[in-house]
Amino acid sequence: MSMQKLYEQNILDHYQNPRNYGLLPLFNFISPRYNPSCGDSVTLCGNISEHVIFQISFQGKGCVISLAMASMLTEYSKGKNIEDILQWDESIVSELLETSLGIKRMQCGLLSLQALQNGIELYKKSILNVA
Repeated sequence: MSMQKLYEQNILDHYQNPRNYGLLPLFNFISPRYNPSCGDSVTLCGNISEHVIFQISFQGKGCVISLAMASMLTEYSKGKNIEDILQWDESIVSELLETSLGIKRMQCGLLSLQALQNGIELYKKSILNVA
């Protein structure tokens, strides 16, 4: 696969003009993730009500793939049921990026998904502890 295909216009647009960038002032979950092999980091935070994400944002630094994916994922996950999100795997990365990634680049793409799923799990645990 050529680098030109990898960095297609939609990916570059999300990287240069990220949607939902900056942490929310109030949230009921937050989850940082760091990839030591490349140095990428991302933190997702959001609000869940009745098992649905209604607000989500991120901040981070890293490569085009990791930050574009975080932007796309925050847009895509709004209005989605958290139990469905917990079932997502690398296929959602390929679907949103509209390209297939090699093993190393897939780690960059999965970083924000891992942060989101971890944040949902932390949210669920906090709800159980409160009840």
